[in-house]
Amino acid sequence: MRDDRASGDVLVGLMSGTSADGISAAAVRFDASGEKPSATLLAYHEQPYVSAQRERLLRAIDGVSLASLAGASLSALSRLDFELGAWLADAALAVIGNAGLVPREVRAIASHGHTIWHEAPLATWQIGQSAVIAEKTGIDVISDFRVRDVAAGGQGAPLVAIADRLLFGADGAWRALQNIGGIGNVSVVPPRGVDAPVVAFDTGPGVAIIDGVVRTLVPGLAYDVDGTLAKRGTAIERVVAESLAEPYFASPPPKSTGRELFNRAYIARFVARCREAHAAATNEDIVATAVAFTARSIADAYRRFITAPVADVVISGGGARNPALVGALTAALAPLPVRMFDTVFFDGDAKEAVAFAFLGRLFLERRAGNVHGATGARGPRVLGKLTPA
Repeated sequence: MRDDRASGDVLVGLMSGTSADGISAAAVRFDASGEKPSATLLAYHEQPYVSAQRERLLRAIDGVSLASLAGASLSALSRLDFELGAWLADAALAVIGNAGLVPREVRAIASHGHTIWHEAPLATWQIGQSAVIAEKTGIDVISDFRVRDVAAGGQGAPLVAIADRLLFGADGAWRALQNIGGIGNVSVVPPRGVDAPVVAFDTGPGVAIIDGVVRTLVPGLAYDVDGTLAKRGTAIERVVAESLAEPYFASPPPKSTGRELFNRAYIARFVARCREAHAAATNEDIVATAVAFTARSIADAYRRFITAPVADVVISGGGARNPALVGALTAALAPLPVRMFDTVFFDGDAKEAVAFAFLGRLFLERRAGNVHGATGARGPRVLGKLTPA
C-alpha cells in the first residue's frame, strides 16, 4: 500500500488480543472516499506485556463469573480497566510518534481494548478505559465495538470481516483470511466487486492452547519461540482426536468463542490428557500435540462450513510466526495454498489493529461496521461509542 500523506484521515487502531502477549498499535491513513476504501499503514508499534501485566489479564479472565465477583475482584477489575487504558494510550502515542505525526493530526483512536468475557449473544465485556486514553492523548476515542452487535442478537465476532472484505479481498478469486491470535478466526470473502455473502466465524483456539501449554510446562517461557519445542516433539494422536470432539467445533456459524472455553483450566486438562494417553510424553510431545490440535481444528472448520471455491488462505497473527504451526496448518489444508499476509499486504501483526482503525473510520461516517450475515445480528449496525477528547 502506498504511503500517501497528502489526503484522507489518519486513525490509530489499538488491539489487545486473547493471546495476552501485548498491545498492537497501527497508525493508518484512509482515503477520502468511503465507497472504495483504501488504507495506508503509516507506522506499527508492538508494546509487549511484561509477565506481571499478562498474569493480571489472564487472572481477570479466569476470575470473571457471577460467583467470583466479590468486592476485591471488582476493585481489581476496575483498577485494571483504568491501568490498561493508560497502557493503550502509551501505545497510541508511541505509534503516532513513529509515524512522524503529532496528536492533533490524528482524527480518532479506535480501541478494541481487551476482552475479559465474551458470552454472545448474551453479553460481551472489553476493558481498557476509553476516558483514560482520551485524557492522556487529547484525541477522540472510539471503543466498545462489540457490544452493539451483541445487543442486536449477534456474536460480536469476528468484527474484522468487513475490513477483510473491503480492504483485503482478491481480484477474481475467493480468499480465506485466517487470523491466528489467541483465538483463530476466518473471513471467507468474495472477489473484489462481487456481491456475495461473507462467511466469518471463530475457528477455535489460535495460539491460546499452545502458549498456555508452554507456560505451564516451561516456566518463564511465554511461547514456543520459532516452534522449536513442537518441532522436537511428536503429537499424541489420541489426544488430538479427543480434543476435536469438543462440541464447539461441530456447532455451525454464526459462532464465536474465547478464553471462556479455552482457558487455563482447559489447558491443565489438556496437559493431563496427554500424560494419561502417553505416560512417557515429553514436554515437546505435549506442545506438538497442541500444535496439531490447533491446525486440525482450523482445517476441520474449513471442511465443515466453507463451501465457496477458495483460491488461497492468507494467514496473520502471532500464530503465523510459529513455523511449526504454519507447517502443520499448510499440511492440514493441502492442497489449498497458504500464504503469509506480509507477502501480500503489510506486516501481518498489524492487521487487526488496522481493521479496528477501519471500524473507527466507519463509525465516524455513521456506516455499519458489522457483517450481520456472519455475526447473526438482526441487521447492520454502527459499531462503537465515542469518548470526546
